[in-house]
Amino acid sequence: MAYRESQDHLTNTNYHSVGAEEYGGNYAEPKKGLSKWVKIGIPVGVVIVVAAVVGGIVGSRSSNKSSTSSSASNSGSTGEPNASEVASAKTAIGMFATTTNAHSVPIYPSTTNAAAFTEPTFIAKAGSNAALTWNADTFQPATPAPTTVRPDRPRLIAPAYKWEQLAAFVASDPYMKQWNDTIMADVNQWEGMDPVPYDIDGGLNKSGVLDVARSVKQRIKAFAYAYRVTGQTMWADRAWKELQNASGTGSQPFGTAPDNWNTQHFLDVAEFTAAFAIGYDWLYDVWTDQQKTTIRTAIINLGLNFGIQAYANNAGYGWWRTVNGNWNCVCNGGLTMGALAILGDDTSGVAEQILGYTIDNAKANCAMGPSSDGTWSETPNYWYFGTTAQAEMASSLLTATGSTYGLMTANPTFADTGLYHMYVYGNQQMFDYGDHGPNKFSTTANAMMFQASQFNKPEYMLFQRDRIDAAEPWSMFWYDPSVTGAFWNNMPLDHYFDDPLDVWASMRSSWTDVNGLFVAMKAGNHTGHQTHGDLDAGDFVIDALGVRWAGELGSGDYLSDGYFSSEATDSQRWLYYRTRTEGQNCLVVNHQNQNVNAATPSNFGSSNTAQGSSTVFEDPSDSTAFFTADLTATNNGAAIKRGIRLINGRKQVLLQDDITNVQQPMEWRMHTNATVTTSGASATLTLDGNTMQVQILDPPAGVVFGTAEAVRYADDPALPAGMTDQPNPGVTVLTIELPAGSYNLQVLFNPQWPDMQASDFKTPAMVAIDQWSLTSHN
Repeated sequence: MAYRESQDHLTNTNYHSVGAEEYGGNYAEPKKGLSKWVKIGIPVGVVIVVAAVVGGIVGSRSSNKSSTSSSASNSGSTGEPNASEVASAKTAIGMFATTTNAHSVPIYPSTTNAAAFTEPTFIAKAGSNAALTWNADTFQPATPAPTTVRPDRPRLIAPAYKWEQLAAFVASDPYMKQWNDTIMADVNQWEGMDPVPYDIDGGLNKSGVLDVARSVKQRIKAFAYAYRVTGQTMWADRAWKELQNASGTGSQPFGTAPDNWNTQHFLDVAEFTAAFAIGYDWLYDVWTDQQKTTIRTAIINLGLNFGIQAYANNAGYGWWRTVNGNWNCVCNGGLTMGALAILGDDTSGVAEQILGYTIDNAKANCAMGPSSDGTWSETPNYWYFGTTAQAEMASSLLTATGSTYGLMTANPTFADTGLYHMYVYGNQQMFDYGDHGPNKFSTTANAMMFQASQFNKPEYMLFQRDRIDAAEPWSMFWYDPSVTGAFWNNMPLDHYFDDPLDVWASMRSSWTDVNGLFVAMKAGNHTGHQTHGDLDAGDFVIDALGVRWAGELGSGDYLSDGYFSSEATDSQRWLYYRTRTEGQNCLVVNHQNQNVNAATPSNFGSSNTAQGSSTVFEDPSDSTAFFTADLTATNNGAAIKRGIRLINGRKQVLLQDDITNVQQPMEWRMHTNATVTTSGASATLTLDGNTMQVQILDPPAGVVFGTAEAVRYADDPALPAGMTDQPNPGVTVLTIELPAGSYNLQVLFNPQWPDMQASDFKTPAMVAIDQWSLTSHN
């Protein structure tokens, strides 16, 4: 079967890879098409952006203006804003960002209007102005129970009292208006399409019909939303066509009974069950008894009964019960939503029975998806699937029964995983290490909004609301219109995530300048990532001038033999270029992969620079951050330490490798989409009209820059029979060949900022990585 390409309509490039899953040693997901790392942005479904008018803003951001070109204004307002102040700010400002770059990162207006961007807060939670937020839910049982549901419908995520307030918020809040307009644009587009067909990707025991399930869920959410806000039965009728088709009772075949939703890839079952739960609950008042029976029967026979088999009878397709990644969240979440939707109408008892399993299991496993520092233990893209499903499950339990039963508190660091998402996003793109996961469709980052209210972290909500994937039905009910301020106000530019599983650092020059500098580097373990990681200790990315200069290649082909076989040293996964060390921005010793089982001690320092309220921010001249890692063990005993730091007021980047008596030849590698011209120890990178100068400082004799194709070494172990690597068109590898020996290799990156002269750039001294400090390079 030929691999499928999914394309971002905004950039006309591949942005979806397809998520890998495991069972009994057979790991598979849909094949991924060609992907250039520089093209990957926020993976979202079909979105039509409706811009809002912005008033009261001085100027707009030039496409090439650097964060260093304007004076800073760090003042912020104090005290609690009142309702009139918030209303005035919304009228004056509208949406903070009304457009995005090619990778869907918000572009904020350049303004020193500090009064517009106060510190993040929920006004109503401060004790006043409750009229700005949702009414209190009158369903507040003294002793909540998972099987005792609210008496009215809807009961999942959006109770009736929220629908009653929704029109007023859409009329008064610019974000909710834009999201509502976008949802309605989507349903108008989907209305004329045929129901989603049963399209198997790579085989039912591989990727199955996950794309189909998530597409159905995306449409049902939107059609049900459209009916409830318009009262037009055409939208319920259109939802019925989708549900009837996916239940296998329509005019077209949809899978094979009794396993139409494909238990071999249980994510499919879970997402179909969630879709039907939403349709059953949100459109409950419009369905006939026969329609309810059809939907309810599908939820039970095609979804919940198989969940019972997984739990009570230990069916093999229930392996996900014991993992802490997105699979556990999605599977438990879908089953829980299906059960909650039909409680009271289900005479079989299966709904009550499944709730006896899913909640406790999710607390023990799904809730453990974030590491001790908030990093999602799989990859940044798999964060989307895990947190979306967890939020859907917790929110549904809360609205339907009055409690989340500890789902939000079982792991205290779940409160930090929104912070992880904020810092893993650069000024241009995500630091998208490891596998990128399946097509997102109904999956977004809007769990940040639910987390914001649950953990009292308004900065999460303020960050997500300007993102392009915010425009979908969940945000209409998880968003709190009383939120005010700017997420970047007093937000540190740097953060160190220190859990050994994924130790990494995020550093930047600005939160609001899309053309600013962003650097991230990781170390961490190569195991413990649900077979989604790469052999990539020391891997880094760099954004500057609105360009990603050093980037990631993305997922390998998920249907390749052995791609998800294991994380062991001899796994076939490590044969493919995109997972091998040479496929990362790393130092490669003797063409060998890094040691799968090694640890990487790391260190971090930051001047703790925080941005103020203004979107125009200039870093102090002594502002800096650095991250270092001892890569000796991961390079099989070759004594190598790597460090990266921001210098010269965060205008330049120094990457250094301290190499001590290594007995094999080495190669320094960096993947870029830029056009590369080399001249000895200098390289010039050009991309999208911008230039990055790269220089080897004090190079040893004969050490120069070179270039290579992004392909396997000729002496790499053979791939499994019949398998090939994905091509990486447009990607060049900037290289430095090093003979065996000892080196202090310094590579200096100088983005050619439009307001800097050659004399403004600084050449740092050589300081051994072990001696790095905040002042060592002043």
